[in-house]
Amino acid sequence: MFTGIVQGIAHVARVNDRPGLRSFRLQFPPGFADGLAIGASVAVDGTCLTVTALQGSDAADFDVMQQSLALTTLAALREGSRVNVERAARDGAEIGGHPLSGHVDVMAQLAQMRRPENNCVLRIVVPAPWMRYVFAKGYIAVNGASLTVAEAQRERDGSGWFEVWLIPETLRMTTFGDKAEGDALNLEIERSTQVFVDTVRSAIDERLGPLLPLLEGLLQQQGKSLDELAAPTTLPRT
Repeated sequence: MFTGIVQGIAHVARVNDRPGLRSFRLQFPPGFADGLAIGASVAVDGTCLTVTALQGSDAADFDVMQQSLALTTLAALREGSRVNVERAARDGAEIGGHPLSGHVDVMAQLAQMRRPENNCVLRIVVPAPWMRYVFAKGYIAVNGASLTVAEAQRERDGSGWFEVWLIPETLRMTTFGDKAEGDALNLEIERSTQVFVDTVRSAIDERLGPLLPLLEGLLQQQGKSLDELAAPTTLPRT
């Protein structure tokens, strides 16, 4: 498990591509790898990876299978790329963000970056159907960083966008300052929100049955969706 509090920025020192597998070496910031062992888990841009070899006191090797390459931004990494890293949480550790599994749900796209004074605002476009799990004031993990959704907008096809605000410290500790409009980002949905929404949607579907298309039509006429009906009044918090 991870907490979504990025602990540093690592650099890709080496990349080795083989059929169905990518291996790469990460150079960590000073002190990050203290006590790191083979078999340990490290979140790399939000993707949980296993240490396969240690390289001195501040570097380690990782393997990424084809499925993970297809679902995440790791396929685009090159030598010199910078990534957010976090080590697995220890028992009893303070969770400053929210619990994360390191299992990326979907890739999204940075649609817009605004820089009001002493802040940075990212607008992120989400494909269908994942936007149903994103709510204003809720948690979401972007490239492994636990962030609070400031604003969210859903479209009728299940896609949409949300915005997050970043303070200077977040920009300093992460790679978000490197990003440009159009870049891909890894998203992990807040799991308890997903369970809540899916449970409510299943209950609605089970009870309404044939009437469900009629309800969806009425909601569309009002500019709303079934996802909004299933939205928790108060988002689950951890």
